[in-house]
Amino acid sequence: MILGRGLALCALIAFGIPAVAQESSVRLYAAGSLRAGMTEIGAAFTKDTGVAVSGEFGAPGLLRERIAKGEAADVFASANMEHPLSLAQSGRAGPVVLFARNRLCALVASGVVVTPDTLLERMLDARVKLGTSTPKADPSGDYAWQVFEKAERLKAGAYAALSGKALKLTGAPDSPPPPKDRSVYAKLVAERTADIFLTYCTNALLARKEESSLQVVALPEALAVGADYGLALLDRGGPAAARFALFVMSVRGQEILARHGFSAPALP
Repeated sequence: MILGRGLALCALIAFGIPAVAQESSVRLYAAGSLRAGMTEIGAAFTKDTGVAVSGEFGAPGLLRERIAKGEAADVFASANMEHPLSLAQSGRAGPVVLFARNRLCALVASGVVVTPDTLLERMLDARVKLGTSTPKADPSGDYAWQVFEKAERLKAGAYAALSGKALKLTGAPDSPPPPKDRSVYAKLVAERTADIFLTYCTNALLARKEESSLQVVALPEALAVGADYGLALLDRGGPAAARFALFVMSVRGQEILARHGFSAPALP
């Protein structure tokens, strides 16, 4: 079940949330694009409550598979609604709440001339290497394919050309692990493994902070794709996990996410 923010808060409160001192930690599984924001939220929550938050970040589809196979996690924060909803439908999680929004941007290498108006033309150029994440394993890849579907409405044959040439460089089970000390997107584009990489705007902005020569190009309205982020308590999550979820959706949690480039979902 997908709940609006207000209903989700009621659902979480209905768990009956006592003091959390008896629980020493919360295990969070979250989309890689949430690493910086959720790490800051976790630190703030720990400072307030004394309850540690440990994060496991990666492609949400792969994290969902691990949870479904029995890995111990308390809270799941995905870059789409579908993955946590599938866990809810199987009885592994409670109601799913929309807690943040993102959108896709193009991260562009230095020297590649691209504007929003010319983005489709440049992506279709056979000389331009187009990078994406991996569909199904990572929602970022699914969103990229939605861009390709929109491109088909603008130019016949664009979907086949773009989906055929796209390099699935991240998010797959066999993708190289991201570097611990830098943005994988900055690395891939700076080293020209991809000339253009379709990724979340939050990821693109972080990559440009690391590599100032990179460009962040907004998708034109006709190609624009937004990303809805879903949060769910898993079946093993106790009162501390419920409190952490409430903290994520609180004004303070949303302010932290906003500083990292996410937008808040509209209140019902």
